[in-house]
Formats: sequence, structure tokens, C-alpha cells
Amino acid sequence: MQATTVIATRRTGAYALMDSLKRHGVKHIFGYPGGAILPIYDELYRCEANGELKHFLVRHEQGASHAADAYARATGKVGVCFGTSGPGATNLVTGIATAQMDSIPMVVITGQVTRAAIGTDAFQETDIYGITLPVVKHSYVVRHAQDMARIVAEAFHIASTG
Repeated sequence: MQATTVIATRRTGAYALMDSLKRHGVKHIFGYPGGAILPIYDELYRCEANGELKHFLVRHEQGASHAADAYARATGKVGVCFGTSGPGATNLVTGIATAQMDSIPMVVITGQVTRAAIGTDAFQETDIYGITLPVVKHSYVVRHAQDMARIVAEAFHIASTG
């Protein structure tokens, strides 16, 4: 009789996000890390170490949104950028607005405070969903890792059409 070891793997939201981005052909991501988005950066680091993705570290979040915009303009692909919660997310807004006004396809991913802290005025909690509503086609708040693949697919479809 042969013993078989089964290792259960927990798919985190960060893993699901990076897997979904790779499935949508993303090769380049522009961003600036911060506390609330560090789990995503941990997964991004693993992908970059495997040669699957390239991260461009900018000096300010606004640079990330403008770089994603420029990337989309130059390549015709959807530009992707990352920022953390609070001021990191609000710093992305000018580049988001620029892309939206010129119909440039872009997907922007920000960190957020923990689910339990939403609505409690937690450190670096900002209503980035509400702030960006006038300058985006659509916004999502992802609350469960199992929703990530569907939401990323919808985001890429919305960004690249219409």
C-alpha cells in the first residue's frame, strides 16, 4: 500500500488576482507599494521572480496611473496599475481621469482596509470607490477571493470595450 500526502492549498485573493491578470495577458504592472496592498505585492514578487510579470516601481502613485495610461496608448493593451489604500489610491485619480477622458483602457487596483474595518474611519480608509465614480466606467469592491477571476474578467472586458 502506498501512502499519499495531500497538501491543501489556500487560494488567497492576491493569488487569484495575479493568476487572473496573467490569464488576461498582463506582462507589465506599474505601481507603488504600501501597507494595504502588500499581500498583492508578495504574490507579484513571486510572479516576477518566475519571469511571468514585470513590475515598474514608480516614485509616486500618480506616476503609476500615467505610466499605465502611456503603456495602453503605446501598445493598444489594457494598462494596469497598483496603489495602496487611502492617499495612495487618491494619488491615482488624475491619471485615471486622463485615461477615461481619452478612452484609454486601464485597470486600476488599490488596497483597502480589512473588511471588518470598512466604514469605521480606519487608518488610510478612503472611499476610493465613491471618489472615482465620476472618472471610471465601473468600480468593484472585491470581498471574497472566489469572486476575483470573474471581477477581473469583467474589468478587462469593460476597460477594453466601448
